[in-house]
Amino acid sequence: MIEVFKTNVQVQQEAQLIVAGLEKKLERTKINFDLEDCDKILRIAGTTKAKNRFIISYLQQLGYQCEILD
Repeated sequence: MIEVFKTNVQVQQEAQLIVAGLEKKLERTKINFDLEDCDKILRIAGTTKAKNRFIISYLQQLGYQCEILD
């Protein structure tokens, strides 16, 4: 399952730190950002609906906006 999130992450270095933190907490997932997209996309392959709430909460705790993109 692939989930796509809209974020307000702007800088590649910040995206790399977020990916590293999420990879430690979410096993067997592939995570990447597309900061060139106007929605600053975060893609996570291998998630479940329950983990989506964690992902959104994790980014919000770091001070970023994050929501599931439909």
